Amino acid sequence: MVACTSIDCPVQNRVYTLYTLEKANGDDDTLKVDTLFITTERADGTDSLLLNGVTGISSFELPISYTQPEDVFCVTLCDTLGNIYEDTIWVKKDNFPHFESVDCQATYFHQLTGVRYTENIIDSVVIDNSTVNYDASNEHFHIYFKDRY
Repeated sequence: MVACTSIDCPVQNRVYTLYTLEKANGDDDTLKVDTLFITTERADGTDSLLLNGVTGISSFELPISYTQPEDVFCVTLCDTLGNIYEDTIWVKKDNFPHFESVDCQATYFHQLTGVRYTENIIDSVVIDNSTVNYDASNEHFHIYFKDRY
């Protein structure tokens, strides 16, 4: 006897947050020549490199933890003159288990409830869309960088 199910479990059941990069003066929304690194600390205490030396971007996606109430991201920006700027972003959220079917592995959706940050190179971080689910096309955060030149 063979059993079948008509439920298709999502192949990619991870949820991500989408960040867009802006300049505080509204001049340019792309990280053209500066190099961006983003790290976070895993639950076991080890560091994880999420973005490794990217340039020429205007947005990026970051994973979000399943059950932690707050995620911490360390942002490092290196300019072409060799200057290194570091900031930290804390994202507070509520986590909700999401079930497609008893046949599928549970995942978590999130409601963003707050953001705070240091202000070395970051001018502000604004939540644009507070609901985090499978829809990766929604911009969740806008990061505004200070004008350095």
